[in-house]
Amino acid sequence: MKTILISGTAGFIGSNFIYHFIENHPNYHLISLDKLTYAGSLENLSKVKDHPRHTFIEGDICDRILITRIFEKYNISGVIHLAAESHVDNSISNPGIFIETNVNGTFTLIDVAYKYWMEKPFVFKKGYQDCKFLHVSTDEVYGTLGTTGLFTETTPYAPNSPYSASKASSDMLVRSYHHTYGMNTVITNCSNNYGPQQHDEKLIPTVIRKAIGGENIPIYGDGKNIRDWLYVLDHCKGIDLAYHKGIYGEVYNIGGRNERNNNYIARKICEILDELIPKENSYKNLIQYVDDRAGHDKRYAIDANKIETDLDWKADENFESGIVKTIEWYLNKYQ
Repeated sequence: MKTILISGTAGFIGSNFIYHFIENHPNYHLISLDKLTYAGSLENLSKVKDHPRHTFIEGDICDRILITRIFEKYNISGVIHLAAESHVDNSISNPGIFIETNVNGTFTLIDVAYKYWMEKPFVFKKGYQDCKFLHVSTDEVYGTLGTTGLFTETTPYAPNSPYSASKASSDMLVRSYHHTYGMNTVITNCSNNYGPQQHDEKLIPTVIRKAIGGENIPIYGDGKNIRDWLYVLDHCKGIDLAYHKGIYGEVYNIGGRNERNNNYIARKICEILDELIPKENSYKNLIQYVDDRAGHDKRYAIDANKIETDLDWKADENFESGIVKTIEWYLNKYQ
């Protein structure tokens, strides 16, 4: 049985990925690593708390001694790296932690993996030839789009926030370890995720929480910023395919083909809540526009043709189906 290390598992995407992966791959033992910052919770991993093929370790990806000990104790043969600081607002107010976690943490993980798996550049230790490192990143590294066009895997990087700059830096580190040392690496860049277990600070949980609490729903600027929305389980399936079938050194963009602006998101959620838990006045009346975020990118949209064609991936949910499932999950949480 192979043992792989998955970072950031107590967070939103990481916990959903653990549930998907452990159910679909009985030939793996999963070492689950998370620092348990404000964005991570062991409650997110409650379904695998006592699972015989899951071992949780509380720790920091920047801790080289810990990471080295994990590789040696469990003979790690693969890494799926999801751990990251990811909230753009926080990166504007406190960029240092984003550099520390996203850049230095990624460097620590991949450098320990290189030294554990390889004798020297392009020479693997015996029995470690198939070890691989998958790095999960974001479409925000590409910057912003105009009214037309899509991000592809060859779109030049142009990050516009400390968050996206830190993720772009980590992408480049992973790329360099493939080209300089011959490591088996794959990078995925995803569009905006939504779904169960996302942190309350993000847009969709905020809209749901504020609405059912009767509070004003804050929308940045004019609400016309556009994102491509990807249901989290569809993202997890894409990561799974990229890890098992992706070509080493390649990048795969994972997008939902669901471009929606923030006005649509807020109003759609309010319409669904009007049906599920109606009140005298529509929840839409709670929408309130607030000062825009500094450097707020106008539009992101991913061309997912490469992963759809090469790895036979497709998104099972469109936004209208996924948001209903998401709202139902949060109603159970908040009520």
